[in-house]
Amino acid sequence: MRYFLLTALAVGVAVSSTARVTAQEPAIEQPQAEAPADPTADVRKAIDSYVKAFNTGDAKALAAHWTEDGELVTADGTTFTGHEQLAKSFTDYFAESSDAKLELVETNVELISPSVASETGIARVVSPDGEPSETEYQVVHVKTPAGWKMDRVSERPQKTAAPSHYEQLRDLEWMIGSWINADDTGVVDVSCRWTTNQNFLVRTFRVEMGEDASFEGTQVIGWDPHSGTIRSWLFDSDGGFGVGRWTTSGGRWTVATLNVLPDGRRGSSTNVYELLDENTVRFSSVGRQVDGELLPSFEPITIVRSESE
Repeated sequence: MRYFLLTALAVGVAVSSTARVTAQEPAIEQPQAEAPADPTADVRKAIDSYVKAFNTGDAKALAAHWTEDGELVTADGTTFTGHEQLAKSFTDYFAESSDAKLELVETNVELISPSVASETGIARVVSPDGEPSETEYQVVHVKTPAGWKMDRVSERPQKTAAPSHYEQLRDLEWMIGSWINADDTGVVDVSCRWTTNQNFLVRTFRVEMGEDASFEGTQVIGWDPHSGTIRSWLFDSDGGFGVGRWTTSGGRWTVATLNVLPDGRRGSSTNVYELLDENTVRFSSVGRQVDGELLPSFEPITIVRSESE
């Protein structure tokens, strides 16, 4: 169990006055005004005291920093209430992690009323034999005759960034946006976007090349960590689907595809994307076959980034 409980914070504000000078009298230096007292100073002293007690492994002193009915809710939902439970939990913790040290980062302390203060931040516990552990927390401090005490501490695990394969896919980022064909070979309309966390590129397309070649579909491009390559999955409006394996060399992307047609026949092709500049791509499809029967190649077509981009 981790105890990332307290934080420290404070920003002092200094105010100074300048000397006033008149044309008739010599400048008289005004005394510098005293900096206003920091309203959270006593709270911060209690926080500093708690950190010192933690870093010396003093479980009893730690528990004494809480109110009699003080409550700790850990990140896993476990609740400890009162000095006796808190002291025992700290004792058990230090028995396993006697060298653990508490560090405080990104802390904020606000005085809610003369006798109540709120504290939020991230606490880091560093152990010589392990990686630092971090948690976010919120503390309610109350002022008692014995000084500022913690009345409630709520912990929650620090949010971690979701895994992303952006680095493996970033060379295809030029696809992002809307594209249209730049010649009279028909209508080609393509749109591409990232998914959340940039783990996949999603391309939607519409193709019209006469009555016999009109369809639309969706292609998903992602990184396959098992085989260490970029793969794609395509689904078209006729009911066909396919998979592709992407490789690149000098501004040219080659996609070896395997497809299943709506009637169950199997096909394959090699699709080539040539990036002429950041706004122009030439596409061609060669080596096309269906159930072993060779088919004519698609003549290269040029697509350009839409002017609306």
